[in-house]
Amino acid sequence: MSSPEPTRIDVQERGANQQTSDRRLYMQLQVFGGCLDPKPLVGALESRRIEAALYQDVNDPRGIGVLAMSEDPAFFVNGLRELFNADPFATLALKPEFSMFGRTYSSGFETDLEDWLLRRPRRAVLNPAWPWGIWYPLRRTGGFARLSGKEQGEVIREHSVLGRAYGDADLAHDIRLACHGLDVHDNDFVIGLVGRDLHPLSHLVQAMRKTAQTSQYIQTLGPFFVGHALWQSPLAGPAAR
Repeated sequence: MSSPEPTRIDVQERGANQQTSDRRLYMQLQVFGGCLDPKPLVGALESRRIEAALYQDVNDPRGIGVLAMSEDPAFFVNGLRELFNADPFATLALKPEFSMFGRTYSSGFETDLEDWLLRRPRRAVLNPAWPWGIWYPLRRTGGFARLSGKEQGEVIREHSVLGRAYGDADLAHDIRLACHGLDVHDNDFVIGLVGRDLHPLSHLVQAMRKTAQTSQYIQTLGPFFVGHALWQSPLAGPAAR
């Protein structure tokens, strides 16, 4: 009796026209309270050349959020950890309930895979014209996983079409991150919505409530972090295009 063929595991990201990539961008949001003066935080981020956005928390007059990014996940336990454990961040109170961590991913249809995975998210988060941001995690129900591939595609497509319409109108631009196994609450995704004004971001969240995915297949949503960018690192290199 012959031995069964070993299972082949493919962890590459895949796009249209047989594109593949082993690269992806990790993003983490850390939120702090007790910040009376955010200017020293800007200096610390600039001096260490951290690729990030510093948000002022709409719902906490002493709250700030740091959305940092890197292709190397070790950065978050090395360089970023050192930053947060040194002054001026060390004196602030971490709000772990708002911590979010995820990675960019592909759906198999991206015409420019590396732009989707690496450059587009940077352009969105670091665009000075889009200072407002809403960030939140979500977890789908088990019922979604039991749908056929075709049914899942139809549910996701409704969300994608709606999001694309807001993006094309320059009202809201989304960042989608997978966080399977990376989130302490077992969430599936982290969503970022950024734009020039706050109302369209809220309007998009409201519009999404009517979709099949949100109304039928989302088990948990939030907490929501709402912030306005006080500082964004410069967008350089290929990502600036």
